[in-house]
Amino acid sequence: MTVNDEQMEIYTLLFAAISVFLILASFIIYFVLLYRRRQQKTIIEKKEIKLHYEAELLKTHIEVQEQTMQTIAADLHDNIGQLLSLTALTLNSINLKEPQKLEKKITESIALVNDSIKELRGLAKLMHGELIIQTGLGNAIKQELDRLKKIGNYKLKVKNELVNANIFSSNKDLVILRLLQEIINNIIKHAKATQIEVTTYLTDEKVHLMIKDNGVGFDMEEIRAKNLGMGLNSMFKRVNLINGTISINSTTPSGTCISIEIPYP
Repeated sequence: MTVNDEQMEIYTLLFAAISVFLILASFIIYFVLLYRRRQQKTIIEKKEIKLHYEAELLKTHIEVQEQTMQTIAADLHDNIGQLLSLTALTLNSINLKEPQKLEKKITESIALVNDSIKELRGLAKLMHGELIIQTGLGNAIKQELDRLKKIGNYKLKVKNELVNANIFSSNKDLVILRLLQEIINNIIKHAKATQIEVTTYLTDEKVHLMIKDNGVGFDMEEIRAKNLGMGLNSMFKRVNLINGTISINSTTPSGTCISIEIPYP
């Protein structure tokens, strides 16, 4: 082998080594860039999920406040308004020339004023959804059902084991309370029910919420086919937001049963 042949062989090997190095370097750079791109995509997706979660919580918070304000407005009109009107009528009916009736009417007026104060104190506690939640999810549910009981249009059967449960998760509590409000509102508006059954309990680190009515029910497939299930979609969306599950069993005309399970806390 001549010197030229040896040099040519060395050049060939050197060229091959450089080529292999460049190819490997290109692959490494490609995979590094691909990894970074995927990492950035994952970070962006996580940020989007977080923003969506926070936006839904804010929306839920606003809806709970709106529901609360509607309740306050109704109570001011129906309960406190009537109590104050009765107080005014009682005071106006006082006749100083009839002293034997004076003490009784004053006593009645004082009782009516005290009832009004009691109602106002109750409403003050409803001014913010957070105040309801701070008393515990079980108590928040109890207050919601107590207001439903005041309407007097439904036979209520309640088994609320969360009242005595020492549990707290502010974001989930707010969503669960809004779910209850939404379901109750749907029953009032659409179900034509006379009986409502509500069951809550905690087991295996899950909150269970079951609401059942004896109303007219509905056909799930028909609702979906006619694209009328905005309220149902909203419920599924909220439950999914806090990693829960929801099942709806409804038959016409036997009523509806909605069962919700939420990992807790």
